[in-house]
Amino acid sequence: MDFQPMKYVYKASGISGAHTLLLLHGTGGNEHDLLSFADFFPNDLNILSIRGNVEENGMPRFFKRIGMGIFDEKDLEFRTHEMIAFLKDLSDKENFDVTKLVALGYSNGANIAGSALFLDPKFLAGAILLRPMLPFKKLRPTEKAANVPVFLSSGNQDQTVDLDQIELYSKILSDNGFLVDSELLPTSHNLTKTDLDLAAAWFDRHFSR
Repeated sequence: MDFQPMKYVYKASGISGAHTLLLLHGTGGNEHDLLSFADFFPNDLNILSIRGNVEENGMPRFFKRIGMGIFDEKDLEFRTHEMIAFLKDLSDKENFDVTKLVALGYSNGANIAGSALFLDPKFLAGAILLRPMLPFKKLRPTEKAANVPVFLSSGNQDQTVDLDQIELYSKILSDNGFLVDSELLPTSHNLTKTDLDLAAAWFDRHFSR
């Protein structure tokens, strides 16, 4: 497959065996957008933020879509495998442990992280999905995960996301070996400090030394 490299920012913690927080931006974002989110998490993490390889009207995305809320699932599969291959190669270059990647994705970034959970359930050590959507209509995780923790945060006023779909999403993940925590906040598609506070507390429960 003709995979392309991805633009990224990497900040090493200098600590052997550290987890790496993988930051995945929303539509129109870039590899710098979510760097400030790292301030909510322990300072002994490596920080890796990457830019999606797709552009929609000049706005970076991680995969193509057919319309609002309608994913190009074939491209999503390709781009997910492209991202995973890139991260595996990058782990050798930057010397981080690829088995200790915890994704934090917002919107479009959350959706490619979710796709990775389906297509390679044992790749990520954990995932924080902020304003996610179910990545595939029919495709389901390819194998059982080994109790991989996943945090979902949705807004009850979000016009972009079908909340019934989020319930289904949580059930699919739970039924396939993921440990799911799901929060519904009184907000829209935009993120709030509460999202990050809850995500940080979740991270501490599962990954703090």
